[in-house]
Amino acid sequence: MPEGHTIHRLARDQRRDLVGAPLGASSAQERFVGGAARLDGQVLRRVEPWGKHLFQWYESGDVLHVHLGLIGKWQRRPSPPPLAVGEMRLRLEGPERTWDLSGPMVCRIVTPDDRDAVVARLGPDPLRPDADPDRMWSRLQRSDKPVGILLMEQDVVAGIGNVYRSELLNIVGIDPRRAGRAVTRDEFDALWAETVRQLRLGVRRNKIVTMSPAELGRPISRLARGAGRYAYKQEACGRCGTPLDVFPLAGRRTWACRACQPR
Repeated sequence: MPEGHTIHRLARDQRRDLVGAPLGASSAQERFVGGAARLDGQVLRRVEPWGKHLFQWYESGDVLHVHLGLIGKWQRRPSPPPLAVGEMRLRLEGPERTWDLSGPMVCRIVTPDDRDAVVARLGPDPLRPDADPDRMWSRLQRSDKPVGILLMEQDVVAGIGNVYRSELLNIVGIDPRRAGRAVTRDEFDALWAETVRQLRLGVRRNKIVTMSPAELGRPISRLARGAGRYAYKQEACGRCGTPLDVFPLAGRRTWACRACQPR
């Protein structure tokens, strides 16, 4: 499932390509033909990411809400685009670029109030300038759940998935099985700062690479897929070389270093 940096990168690129011009909207799926017709010819005013959710605001007041889920994806093409291939839920054709959406978990036209209701259920998004880290801190301090589970709960913090969970906790030295209330304020402040830093890097690089170029010894552009990480799907810790423990947490495999993340 795409994590928060991907949605912010998509929003940034869609702003550049689509905002400010009337868009051609169409769908190859009967379930969204009416929704596409409603957007067709409208001017897109802004694109807003929040965690793993994307909201497009149109001149009529309509808001397109998209959550990619596990298999959804946006594809960017030149305009005019080639004929659609496969099950395309939505095509948005701008003057120079076209964006195709396929396989989303959520794709619906909502009202601003509906959007507010979705956002009200989400925790702070570390990539948003209005993010309030104390909301996340408060949730951790009230919970006996493992911090590795809390990081995956979108009402605690929005946008973190399994890759960033393993990486961030490794970097700041917190075992994912430790109770949320057992995380100290200094540890939390370090975790929040590193989350912001890594997500910003993810937006810029358009991939999750948490190690520095100096540690990698090669340009990031030459890395194999999935390389450049300290813990996630690694055999040994990228910080100290200790073999990593692998265990399930919240139904997903998690990686942790017994040396860098002592219990």
